[in-house]
Amino acid sequence: MKDRSKLFSQADPYDAAKTEALFVSAVRENCSYAYKHCPEYKTILDAEGFSPQRLQRIEDLAELPVLPTALFKRRRLLSMPRRRLPVVVTSSGTSGHASQIGFAVSDLWAGLMMVLRVCKTRRLLSARPCHYVVFGYQPNRKNRTGASKTAFGVTLFTPALSRTYALRWDKGSYVLDLKAVQQAIVTHSRSRFPLRFMGFPSYAWFLMKQMDAQGVYVKLPKGSKLMLGGGWKQFYTEEVDKPVFYALAKKVLGLEEADIIEFYGAVEHPILYCDCAYHHFHVPIYSRVLIRDVQTLKPVPHETPGLVNLISPMVFATPLLSVMPDDLGVLHDGCPCGLSSPYLEILGRVGLQDIKTCAAGAAELLEQTEVSL
Repeated sequence: MKDRSKLFSQADPYDAAKTEALFVSAVRENCSYAYKHCPEYKTILDAEGFSPQRLQRIEDLAELPVLPTALFKRRRLLSMPRRRLPVVVTSSGTSGHASQIGFAVSDLWAGLMMVLRVCKTRRLLSARPCHYVVFGYQPNRKNRTGASKTAFGVTLFTPALSRTYALRWDKGSYVLDLKAVQQAIVTHSRSRFPLRFMGFPSYAWFLMKQMDAQGVYVKLPKGSKLMLGGGWKQFYTEEVDKPVFYALAKKVLGLEEADIIEFYGAVEHPILYCDCAYHHFHVPIYSRVLIRDVQTLKPVPHETPGLVNLISPMVFATPLLSVMPDDLGVLHDGCPCGLSSPYLEILGRVGLQDIKTCAAGAAELLEQTEVSL
C-alpha cells in the first residue's frame, strides 16, 4: 500500500501530470491485492483474461475491467475480513438496493488526507466557529448511508456551534422538517457567526422556494456558505438549472454565487470532487476519469460525451478500482480557474439497461460464488 500512501501524500491535489506514473503504480498495487484477497474480483479478472501486471502505463487503465456500481448493490465484495473493517457504509438505495462498501483504517486515513488537501484548496477549512444546517439525515446508529456520514463530516470543517437537520429522526423513522430548518435560518441570520449549509440540493431548493413564497428573506452573516452534494436523487424531474438555483439563493439567503460550493462523488467511488470558482469538477490526482462510447465502450477524446468510468486506488477493503455509475458525462480542458487537470461535466443519468460494460455479466459470473449479501 506504499504507492497509495505516496499518492495521497502529494502536496498538490490537482497536479495530474506529475503523478501519472505514481497513480498507475498505485492502481496496480491495489489491483494485485484485490486479485489475491477477493475471490469474486479474481473471478471477474480471470474471466476477462486480465492480469494486474498489465497495468504499466496510463493508457493501460482503459483495459482494467469495469464494474458497474449496480453490481455492488447486489453483492458485497470485500478484500478483507469484515472484522477488520471499522466502517461499512451504504449507498442511498433509491433504486431499491443499497451498496455496502467497507473501509479499512488505512483507507480512511488516505481519505482524510485527500479531504484536507482538496478543501484547503477551496478554503473550506477554518478555525472560525459556524452554525450548520444539513439538508440530509440526522445521524442515527441505524443509518449507515454514506450521504449521512459525509454530511456530518463536512460539519467538522469548522468548529460547529449547532447542527439543524432537514431529515429528523423521530420515533423510528425520518421526517422532513423544513419548518424547523427555516426557523433555524432566520435565527442564525441574526448571529455574528456564519451559517453553513450542507446536503442535497433538492431540499435546499424546496426550502428556498418555501421561504420565497412566504416572503421570508434573510441576509446571512459574512462567511456563510451553501455546500451541496448528493444530487437530486428521486427528485430529478424537479432539478433546475444552476443559474436559476443561484438566483434564488441570492434572493432568499443573500448568498453570492461564489458562496455556493458543489461536490460530486459516490459511495462506490469515495473521491472528493469539489468544484472550482467556475463550478467545474476538476479531477484530483487521487482518481482518473475515462469517458466511454455508449455503443463500443471504447474511451473517447475529451469534449466527447459518453458513459463515465471512475478509477481510483484509494480503497483496499473493497475492489472499487474501476467503476461505472449511471452517469453520462464529458471531460473538458482549459478551465479559466487555472487548474491544469481536466474537469468532469455530468450531463445526466442513464438506465442500468443502457450500461453494457465488459463486466456487465459480472453478477452472472458470481452466481457460482458464495457471497454474503
